Amino acid sequence: MTLANRDYLEKRNFIRMKVDTPIDILLTRDHESLQGICRDLSGGGLLVEVPTALPIGTSAEVSIQSSHGHSPMLHARVRVSRVEAQPDTTARPCLLGMEIEEVLAS
Repeated sequence: MTLANRDYLEKRNFIRMKVDTPIDILLTRDHESLQGICRDLSGGGLLVEVPTALPIGTSAEVSIQSSHGHSPMLHARVRVSRVEAQPDTTARPCLLGMEIEEVLAS
């Protein structure tokens, strides 16, 4: 089946997985660290819930740790591609769509 024959929701290049796991974010520009929750992950990007919005285009490194304490399950250079406010929540009021630019060695 070609991409054009798929239903709209299935036209992604990568399958999106729900993960709901802690994520560490290191902003490239000023080396500020943030913690958040990675809500979903695919081969091309991730959706992260954080306490504050970041501007579109912000570069960062992200790390998702293994639940067994081994090397990170994911260590990558990303760029913020989408920002969505969640005004009905107080703990983590922002969702960031992040595009994976490069997977880094652990």
